[in-house]
Amino acid sequence: MSGSSRFANYTFTHFQKDLVAGLIVGIVAIPLAMAFAIASGVRPEYGLYTSAIAGIIVSLFGGSRFQIAGPTGAFVPVLLGVVMQFGYEKLLIAGFLAGIMIFLLGVFKLGRFIKFIPRPVTIGFTAGIAVIIFSGQIANFLGLSGLEKEEAFLLNLKEILINIHTVNLYSVLVAAISLFIVILAPKFMPKIPGALLGLLVSTLAAYVFFPNQVSTIGSTYGAIPNEFPGFEFPQLTMSLVIELLPAAFVIAMLGGIESLLSALVADGMTNSKHNSNKELIGQGLANMVTPLFGGIPATGAIARTATNIKNGAASPISGVTHGVVVLLVLVVLAPYASAIPLASMAPILMVVAWNMSERKEFAHILKTKTMDSLVLTVTFLLTVFIDLTTGVGVGLLLALLAFVKLMSGTLKVSKVLPDPADKLVKPEMVRQDSNCPQINIYTLEGPLFFGSTERFEAEMEEILHAKPKILLLRMSKVSFIDTSGEALLTKIAKQLKPPYHHVLISGLQPQPKELFEKTGFYQLVGEENSFSRTGDAIDHALSILDVQRCKGCKQFAFDECAVLSQQAPKSEQVKQNRKRELGLV
Repeated sequence: MSGSSRFANYTFTHFQKDLVAGLIVGIVAIPLAMAFAIASGVRPEYGLYTSAIAGIIVSLFGGSRFQIAGPTGAFVPVLLGVVMQFGYEKLLIAGFLAGIMIFLLGVFKLGRFIKFIPRPVTIGFTAGIAVIIFSGQIANFLGLSGLEKEEAFLLNLKEILINIHTVNLYSVLVAAISLFIVILAPKFMPKIPGALLGLLVSTLAAYVFFPNQVSTIGSTYGAIPNEFPGFEFPQLTMSLVIELLPAAFVIAMLGGIESLLSALVADGMTNSKHNSNKELIGQGLANMVTPLFGGIPATGAIARTATNIKNGAASPISGVTHGVVVLLVLVVLAPYASAIPLASMAPILMVVAWNMSERKEFAHILKTKTMDSLVLTVTFLLTVFIDLTTGVGVGLLLALLAFVKLMSGTLKVSKVLPDPADKLVKPEMVRQDSNCPQINIYTLEGPLFFGSTERFEAEMEEILHAKPKILLLRMSKVSFIDTSGEALLTKIAKQLKPPYHHVLISGLQPQPKELFEKTGFYQLVGEENSFSRTGDAIDHALSILDVQRCKGCKQFAFDECAVLSQQAPKSEQVKQNRKRELGLV
C-alpha cells in the first residue's frame, strides 16, 4: 500500500473524523498502556511511552490505514518472564533486537508466511495468555500483600492461596466498582470508554471514602514523571546479543503474528487490504525506536484498532493523533495518575483477558474432536503451565504432523488400462483376463512428498518385483513433488533402465517438470519418454514392445493385441474386438 493510496481523495472532513477517532482511541489507550506495563513487571509510564511512540511510527510507516499499535495483553507473560530473568534494561535490548528481526521479515517479504500459523495454535496460545493475565490480576483485585512475584502459573496460584488471609476489603470494593462500570458502560454509555470511566470513578471513590487504604501506582512505583521520555542507545555486546536472542525471537514472532492478525481484523471491518510486509517494516521500526526512549515491545492492538474504525477513522492520521494524545496526557496529567489504585486496574485487565480468550472459537474447535482439538488443547495447556515458547513450538509440531498425516492419505495410485468403448484409461479395466504383462500403466493423483512416499513405495514394490517391460506413469494430477518423491522415482527409473525396460511419463505439471530438470531425473528418463498426452505415451509403448512375447498372449489389453498375438484365430480376433466394442473386456 503506497503512501498516496492511503491518503487518496483525503478531505478536511476525513481529517476531522481522524482527529475524533484518534482522541477517543488515545483516551482508551491510556489506562490499558499503564495496566499492561504494570502486568509486564515495569513502571506504568513505560507503557505510555510505548503507546505514544510506537503508535505514531506504525501509523506513519505500517501497511494498514487503521492499525493502532501499543503494548498488548499478548506480550504480558513473555515480557514479565524477560523482566524477571534479565531485568528491565535487558528487556529494552531484547525489544530492540526483536524490532530488527520484524523489520527484516518485512524487508525480505516473509509477512505472508507468518499468517500460515494454524488457527488451533493461535487460539490455543491466545487463550493461554488470557488465563495467565486473568490469574495475574487476582492478587491486585483482592489487595493481597506479601506475595513473591513468580513467573510460573502454578507458583503464582500457590502464592495467592498462601497469602489469601491478607485480603483487603477496601481493594475488593474498589475493584468491584471498576469491574461493574467496565462491564455496564458499553451498554448504557457506549460513547464513553468503559475502562477510562471505571478507572476514574473507582479512583475517585477510593480517594474520597477510604484514602490510604489501598495500594496505588504512586505507593507501589512512585510518582509518574510528567515529562517526555529521554533518549538512550543501549550498550550492545556480542555476548549480550547471544544471551537475549531467544527472548528477542519470541517477542518478534509474537509481535509479527499479533500485528498481522490485527491488520486482518481491520481489513474485515473496512473491506480494505493491508500490505503485510510493509506492516512488518513499520512494526519493526517502532520496536527499534521505542526501546531507545524506555518503551517496551509493541504490536498491533486488535481492540484499539477496532475502536479506531468504529469511531470513523479514515487514514493513519487517527493513529498519529492517538499517540499525540497519550503524550499530552502524560505531560499534563501524570501527577494525578499516581493516585490510581492497582485494584482499579485489575478488572480492566481481567475484562481484556476475558475478551481475548476466544472462548467461543475454543469451544467450537474442541467440538470437532479432530486432530485440531488435540493441537488446541496441547498448545493451551503448555502455554499456561510451562511457557508460550513451548506451547507454540509443540503446537506447531503437532499441527505439522497432523497435516503430513492428512496429506499422505490424499495420494492415490491406481493401475489402469484403456477402455475400448471411449479410449479412456480406467482402473476397472484392469482384470485378470485383460492385463498386459509387458505394459503397466499407473495413474498418480495428489502430492508426492515425504509424507506420501511410503504409500507410493508400497505400490511400486510389486512393480519392481515383476519388472515390466514398460512402466507408464500418468502424472497430470500430481501438482507437487518434493525431493523425497523425486528420489523414489529415480530409484524406480534406475531399476527399469533401457534397453530391457523403459519408464514413460505423461502429463507432467510445471512444478514436477522443473524439479525433474534441476535434479537430472528428466535426463535419466529421457526427454523422448515424456509425453503431454497419455495416448501418445501408449502409442510409443506399443511401438517398443517385445513382439515375441506377444505371440500367444490372450490378455488383449489393447486394440492392437489381437494383431500382435498373431496366433489368435480370425474368429477369436473378431470375438475379442466385439467384446471390447461392447465394453465387456
